[in-house]
Amino acid sequence: MALAATDPNDRVDQLVLLTERLTDLIAKEATAFEARRPQDAAQYVEETAKLANLYRHESARVRANIALISGADAGLRQRLVRATEAFDAVLARQARALNAARTVTEGLVKAVAEEIANQRAPAAGYGAGARMNNPVSSGTAITLNKKA
Repeated sequence: MALAATDPNDRVDQLVLLTERLTDLIAKEATAFEARRPQDAAQYVEETAKLANLYRHESARVRANIALISGADAGLRQRLVRATEAFDAVLARQARALNAARTVTEGLVKAVAEEIANQRAPAAGYGAGARMNNPVSSGTAITLNKKA
């Protein structure tokens, strides 16, 4: 998918709209993660992925051929710069929120795994003839499902 711009002004205007929409979606996702409700972000994933792919494609096209936007009005180009700066700020915010969520999730998984391992491992001791009482198996398997 690509933008169907008729001239540099139209292309810049479409890029601004694309960037602003993508910024809005990512801000909503970040808000959901900050509120510890990642399930609320799921509703934005499909549209965000499509728009991010279009943004990546169009950004590469413009980098490869700056003439696509160089003839646009200075005011429009400045609007694109501001939209891109806002987009970068929201990406940084989302990265912080995702990192925090990942850290919490990893901590929970580790705590659950340790607790399961502690409950499964009986105390091992030595009996007569230096034989182990209740030998412990060396492996512990844990299965997690996606709903956990």
